[in-house]
Amino acid sequence: MPTATACTATIFGVDAHIIEVEADISLGLGSFNIVGLPDGAIRESRDRILASLNNTYGGLPIRKIVVNLAPADIPKMGSGFDLPIALAILEAFGKIPQKSLCSTMIVGELSLEGNIRTVNGVLAMAIAAKEKGFRQIIVPEGNGALASLVTGIDVFTTEKLNDVIQHFSQVQPLDLFVHRDSSLEFDAKGDLDFSEVRGQESAKRSLEISAAGKHNVLFSGPPGAGKSMLAKRMYSILPPMSFEETIESTKIHSIVGKVGLNTQRLSRRPFQSPHHTVSSAGLIGGGSIPKPGEVSLAHHGVLFLDELTEYSRHILDLLRQPLEDRTITISRAKSSFCFPADFVLIAAMNPCPCGYFGSKAKECTCSLSTIMKYRSKISGPLMDRIDIQIEMPALSYDEINFSKRGESSERIRERVLAAREIQINRFKKSQTRYNSNMSHREVEDHCKLDPGGHQLLSDALSKFNLSGRAHDSILKVARTIADLEQSEKIEVWHLAEAVNYRCLDRQINY
Repeated sequence: MPTATACTATIFGVDAHIIEVEADISLGLGSFNIVGLPDGAIRESRDRILASLNNTYGGLPIRKIVVNLAPADIPKMGSGFDLPIALAILEAFGKIPQKSLCSTMIVGELSLEGNIRTVNGVLAMAIAAKEKGFRQIIVPEGNGALASLVTGIDVFTTEKLNDVIQHFSQVQPLDLFVHRDSSLEFDAKGDLDFSEVRGQESAKRSLEISAAGKHNVLFSGPPGAGKSMLAKRMYSILPPMSFEETIESTKIHSIVGKVGLNTQRLSRRPFQSPHHTVSSAGLIGGGSIPKPGEVSLAHHGVLFLDELTEYSRHILDLLRQPLEDRTITISRAKSSFCFPADFVLIAAMNPCPCGYFGSKAKECTCSLSTIMKYRSKISGPLMDRIDIQIEMPALSYDEINFSKRGESSERIRERVLAAREIQINRFKKSQTRYNSNMSHREVEDHCKLDPGGHQLLSDALSKFNLSGRAHDSILKVARTIADLEQSEKIEVWHLAEAVNYRCLDRQINY
C-alpha cells in the first residue's frame, strides 16, 4: 500500500510550523504507532482516532499502522493532529483518492463518535498556511471565525468526520466559510467611564498622558483611594486597535485558549491583571515548550499589577526586559522563543505595610526601617522604567459625595487620539511609534529645551538624584504632555509637570 501524506501545523512559541503527517499501512499484527516527537495528547490520540474511524466508517482491516510527523526534530503538541492523522490513514487504505490531501491544511480534534472539536491556535495555523502557499484550510466549525481573519485562503468548517471524508471523496464538497466583516469600530458599550470617578484629578491626568504616549504608571496611596478603580477604566480611553494589532493580539490569545468559540477577534485592547501569586512562567511565559505568559497576553493592551509589593522581587525584576525591549526572549537548550510584549504597565501599591504613610486622615504605625524594607521590594532599575509615579491621597467625605463629575472617557479619548496622530506623523520615517519608545537620539531630536527648561531639569536631577534613564523618561513624558496640548515646543510648564510625576524617586522623609 502506498504512503499517504496530509498537512497540519503545530504551535511553537507564538507561531505555527507546518507538519507533514505520513501514514504507512503494511501487513502484520494490528498495531498503531505515532513517531516524530509527539506529546502526550498526540500519543493518546490513537484510541480516539481508531474509535472515531470505526464509528464513522464502519471499521478498517487489521494492519500495522505507522504515522510519522515530519520534520521529526520539532516537538509536536496539541489535539489538532487527530483529523489529519485519520484522513492520512484513510488515504493509505485507499478509502479516499490518492494525493487529495496535499494542498489542504487540516486541523481538528476527534471525538469517539466522529465529531470534530475545536482546538487552540487556529489563527496562527491559518497564517502559516497562507505563508506556505496552501489554497485552503479545514478547521472545526467553532474555529472558522478566527481562521477567516486570514484573507487569501479558503476556509472550510465542519463538525463531522464523515463530512470531511465526503469532501475529499468528491461526493459532497464542504461549504466555504463566509468571511465576516472585519471592521474595527470601537465598542464602548458597557465600558467603565472616567466620569464615574470623583476627585483624583492628578491620577486621571496621569492616565491620559499614559494612554497618549504609552507610558508606564505607578499609583501609590492608602486603601480605598481609587487606584484599582482608575486602572480598570484605562482601556476606555485607549485608541481602538488597528487590524494588524488585532491579528497579533488575537493570535496570542487563541494559542492559549483565551478566545471563545465563534469569536472572530478581540473586540478591545487586552487588560490582564494577574494575581500576586503568579509564577514566573505564568507572568513571562515558559514551560518545557514555552507558551506565552501574562505579559504577552497584554500585548497592545494593559498589564495591571495590583498590590505591587505583594509580588516577589524576583517576579517583578523579570519585567525589566519586556519594559525595555517590548519583547520576551526565553532560551532553552535546543531552541529560543521570542514573545511579543508591547504593553502599558499600570501598577498600584500602598505607601507602607499599614497603608497610611503620609496620610492626613490616619496615623501610620510603621517604622522607617519597615517602610524602607517594604519599598525595597521594587528595585531601582524597575522603578526607573516606570515613567509616571503618582501619590493618590485618600478622599474626604465631601469629595466622595459632592465633588463634580469629571470628564467622560470619550472626551479624554479624543485628546489621546489627537496626540497619537501627532506621534504617528513624527515617527513615520522610523520604527518608533510612541513617545515612550524613543531612543536617546530621538529624545535629543524631538525633546529640545530652552535655557529655562535645561535649568529646571538639571536642578531636578541633582535634587532627587535621578538616573540617566529617568532623565530621558522625564523628557518623553514632557513631550507627550506637549502633544496633548498640540504644542510643537516643550515649554517649562510641560517639563515641570513631568518632573512632578517622579514623586516615588524622592527620598522618604519620616
